[in-house]
Order: sequence, then structure tokens, then C-alpha cells
Amino acid sequence: MNGKATTTRTRLDRGRGALGPALELVHTGRAPTRAVLTAELGVTRATAGAVAAELEALGLIRVDSNPGAAAGSQGRPSHRLAVDERGPVVLAGQVHPDGFRAALIGLGGTLVATVPGSVTVSADPAQVLGAVVEAGAALLRETGRRCVGAGLAVPSAVAEPEGTALNPLHLAWPAGSPVREIFAERVRAAGIEGPAFTGNDVNLAALAEHRHGAGRGARDLLCVATGHRGVGGALVLDGRLHTGSSGLALEVGHLTVNPEGRPCHCGGRGCLDVETDPLAFLTVAGREPGPEVSLLQQARDLLRTAPDDPGVRGAVEELIDRLGLGLAGLVNILNPDRIILGGLHRELLGADPERLRAVVADRSLWGRSGGVPILPCTLDHNSLVGAAELAWQPVLDDPLTAVGGAPV
Repeated sequence: MNGKATTTRTRLDRGRGALGPALELVHTGRAPTRAVLTAELGVTRATAGAVAAELEALGLIRVDSNPGAAAGSQGRPSHRLAVDERGPVVLAGQVHPDGFRAALIGLGGTLVATVPGSVTVSADPAQVLGAVVEAGAALLRETGRRCVGAGLAVPSAVAEPEGTALNPLHLAWPAGSPVREIFAERVRAAGIEGPAFTGNDVNLAALAEHRHGAGRGARDLLCVATGHRGVGGALVLDGRLHTGSSGLALEVGHLTVNPEGRPCHCGGRGCLDVETDPLAFLTVAGREPGPEVSLLQQARDLLRTAPDDPGVRGAVEELIDRLGLGLAGLVNILNPDRIILGGLHRELLGADPERLRAVVADRSLWGRSGGVPILPCTLDHNSLVGAAELAWQPVLDDPLTAVGGAPV
């Protein structure tokens, strides 16, 4: 080995512990250049270069060593870094009351390929999860991409460490269904490489938004969302999901916001889950839900096509007031530095942002003094992207082991 190669090897050995942090910085878009990577890692320029070269050799990132200089800039421009769009992918799946979706997702949260599944979800979780994996395996065959793991989002609290769907209230699945075990078995049976993970859909949406969307840069991020049925919440603290002692934290859908309100599936009354979801919106607006498309799509279509209809306007105001009351209580307890809203709640924020922010400010101790930014989620399919983040995490933790590449 010549002297130059020996020097490069020494630098890489020193920086090997930085491979994972470096990959995460590129993955989340926080290190677009080698100069930024050097500063973020706190290593020498040469070590950062060796780390970037190793990640490129593993097929995870691309290094542009000849970037064009910006107009008016001085000095040599830094090497640009980006995820390798031809690199490995993970299989991501999402199940919701109106169907499922499978996708292949690359580093950076990039949607490589996706296919929606059946619009009916059977009462047999094994059948549904088998169909999700089968759809994902078909995408892998079509694209020829290497898969390094799989993640699944489900509309239920997922109890840890067992990985059971504790309360799939809006599915016909039995309570306590071993969804992680079933999913992992189907992944292995399909010959798909890498570990398999399962999580709650709103938790995963929050994780995706924190890394790639509206929650980027927040320290204490609260996410509240309503998708096809029900309401979920999640909290990201210092970049990590807060799931509680057994995975069941932030079941915000069962906060009471109207003591005389609708009966809830949990046995209570007037919960966010039944007062601010798409079915509640359609009901308050005086519309009979139809079977043609999902409840979420029906609610969105109504907001788009009839925003000035008195019934629709009244439904917007009523749901905003209920949602604002719930958010204010959460602000008082959690003191987040940012709130992001997904699903129909994102549409309600867009319909009357000042009303929602005023309700939260009026009802929360901290809202009156400083205010909490309330923003819409920005990622399409954020629960899918979040499911992919679960599968990418072992690669981010240890790229060499997870991807199985040889050192340069």
C-alpha cells in the first residue's frame, strides 16, 4: 500500500464512527456540501472527505467534486453531496380503513415507486399484510432495486416490545393482533432482505415530517392528524419519537373536547377522534357519506367545491373550535415549539388559519404569551415515508454493517 492510500485509510479509520451521522446529515438535507459536513461532524476536511468517499463507495450518496461556482462567489466551491438516487431502497407499507399502499422509498425520503392496493381491508391482518408485501415485492421485481429493509404504518397504537396492534378501532382486526410478527414473516417469505418494523401511522408521519418536511428544525414537535377515520397524535423530542414506556403515548384522539358530544369507540363521549375526523365533518355539513371514495377524499372535495356553502362553513368553524380546544390542552401539557397538522386538519387550517390560531392562543397559557407556530404537513404520503424511516434507521446507525459494503 502506497503512502497516499495509507493516509486515506488512516483518515477513514478515524472517521468510521462518523459514517452514520454523516449519512443522516445527507439523508435529511442538512449537509448539502462537504464543507457543511465537515463543520457539522467537527472533523478535519480530509476526514470528512474520506467519510464521504466511503459512503459513495457503498452506493448511498453521490459526491460532486466539480460543482459550478455560484455567480459572484469567490474561492473554490465545496464538493456537493446528495443521496444516490440509484442506491438501495426500503419497502414501505401503509394500511388504513379504506385500503393500503405499498411503496419503494430511497434515502432522502424519495418515493421511487408506489402502488395503491385494494379499497377494502379484510378482518384478517395476515391476508392484508400479505397483500401489502406482495405488492411491494412486485415493485422490487419491476424496478430491479436492492432492498435493505421494510417498514409498515398501521392506524393503531403499537404496543412495545411485542409489536401488537393494541386498538385498531377503525379496522375489523382483533385487538392485540401481532402485526409486526406477521409483517416480518411475510417479508421473509417473499425473500426480501433486511429487518422489518411496524409503527403507528401518525407517529411515523411525525417522524417523516421532522426529518424531511414541515417539522424540520423543531426541537419539540407536536403532530396531530386525521386521515380516513379517527385522530392521532405524536411528539418528536430532540429528533426521536416519544412513544412512552410501551409505545402508547400521545393517544390524543381520546381527549374529550365536547362532554355532550358523540359516543366514541373507546367508550367515552365527545373525543377528538369522533368530533374532528372526516366523518364528523361530513355529518356536521349535512352530507351523507357515500361509498365511492374515502371519507377523507369526500371531505376534501366538499371543502374545495363548496367552501361558501353555509353548511360547509358551519362545519369548518365547529371542527376548528373543537380541534383548537384539544390543541390548547396539548400545548399546556407539552409546551411544543411547533405544531403540524395532517390529513383533514391540514385542510381546516388552510380554510381558516386565523380562527384556529386564535382558539389555541385563547385557550392555552403559553399561546397568549408567545404563540406556537401551527403549520400544515408538507409531505405526500408522510406515513409511508415514516415507515421507510424505521427501515432506514439501521443503515443510518451503521452503514457498513447494514449495507454490507467493503471499505475503500
